Amino acid sequence: MDRQERVAAFVDEQGWKTDLAYRVLDLQSEVGEIADEVTTTTDYGASPAEARVAVDEVGHALFALLAVAESAGVDADEALDTAIAKYERRIAETGDGGSGE
Repeated sequence: MDRQERVAAFVDEQGWKTDLAYRVLDLQSEVGEIADEVTTTTDYGASPAEARVAVDEVGHALFALLAVAESAGVDADEALDTAIAKYERRIAETGDGGSGE
């Protein structure tokens, strides 16, 4: 069972099914918690080398993202493969893959 299927099964077992809009809001909240942790551990960016992120917070965000993918009918592995291929093309064309869209 892959990770997306595992999240989908857990959501189903717990009766946590909900619509895509709620899933996206949950993802935003979880990523916000990561940002809050980095903000705090770096003293609002004054000490970037001190940035820390707890494993469980990354796990919460990953769970939320996989739940979004499942709700949207997107295969997370396929989406990741597509993104990596896009970065590889960009690097080949420009020498810079960039970190964003």
